[in-house]
Amino acid sequence: MTARWRSANGRTAPTRVEVVSDSLTADDANRMASQGIAMLWHGDFHNARQILNALDRRIGAGKKAIAATPADRFYRHRQSRSHRARVLGLLLIPLDPGPVVPLRRAPDIRQAAAEAYGDVGEPSVVSLHELVGAIGAHEWRRNGVYVDALQDRIHPHYGTFFPTRSEYVDLVAAAALPAETLAFDVGTGTGVLAAVLARRGVRRVVATDNEPRAIACAAENFRNLGVQDRAEAVLTDMFPPGRAPLIVCNPPWIPATPHSSLDSAVYDPGSRMLFRFLNELSDHLEPGGEGWLVLSDLAEHLGLRSREDLLAAIEAAGLQVLERLDTKPTHPKASDRDDPLFEARTAEVTSLWRLVPR
Repeated sequence: MTARWRSANGRTAPTRVEVVSDSLTADDANRMASQGIAMLWHGDFHNARQILNALDRRIGAGKKAIAATPADRFYRHRQSRSHRARVLGLLLIPLDPGPVVPLRRAPDIRQAAAEAYGDVGEPSVVSLHELVGAIGAHEWRRNGVYVDALQDRIHPHYGTFFPTRSEYVDLVAAAALPAETLAFDVGTGTGVLAAVLARRGVRRVVATDNEPRAIACAAENFRNLGVQDRAEAVLTDMFPPGRAPLIVCNPPWIPATPHSSLDSAVYDPGSRMLFRFLNELSDHLEPGGEGWLVLSDLAEHLGLRSREDLLAAIEAAGLQVLERLDTKPTHPKASDRDDPLFEARTAEVTSLWRLVPR
């Protein structure tokens, strides 16, 4: 029997797979995972979830090394998270057309799996850990995320970065508009910033992204929010054709390499998207127009990019700072002393940089 490997996160198929059942103990699962052996579960779905939870507890119980610098702590934290995802990803379950999980006591995952994997027309195998994440993402999409600036909900699709941190949205809702005729939202994700601009009275907003999932998500949110006549989602790399009096960009804040496709919303290798936005901004602004760069300084507190680097990039792009609007984060991690990055998070400031050509 053969089955197709599926991963919504872009992870490669395991090279060693053994069929396991309800007789597998947590210790056996941990031993097999430590040897890089993937376990294809044929048994009760709830028992598979218990084994997954037991594996997670064993990973969390590992000894935590103390890193000397904020950058060291960040890289250790990322290594730990990557190791956790790799180990938990070794517990596999079958997925049949429908899509359905052909295991005892399996829940109805048709909608969640379809949103993550698309059409499942043949017997497949997926990571249980990833499928559990897809189920959670489906609940986020179904329930939505309330956004104060919209007085409404945004419904994130699987694989799009959803706005649980409201401070950067509030900055865009409060900054003085240079014009109400046209705006570009570069790297729109769920479309939340484009929707805010449309609700503020901008007559046309072109929201771009290079991920089809994000474009579908933004377009659906525009319809749900009733701004589809003002906001348009366009699949393209960075800037759309033409010029605008306002161009907004909220690039990934951390200059690090993503470990999966879902990481791309958070990590920007070498600050490529940030620097490209700066370098190409003037070519897409109308005379008298502004670029709004929405960026956290968390990378600075982690020692991954300095404020001098950012200011030098702004100057090298032929831009000047008209104004900077700052706000402190209010998300739970900012006050969680058990978070490995607590010190950096407590110092973090999120800013809207109003940029104009020199």
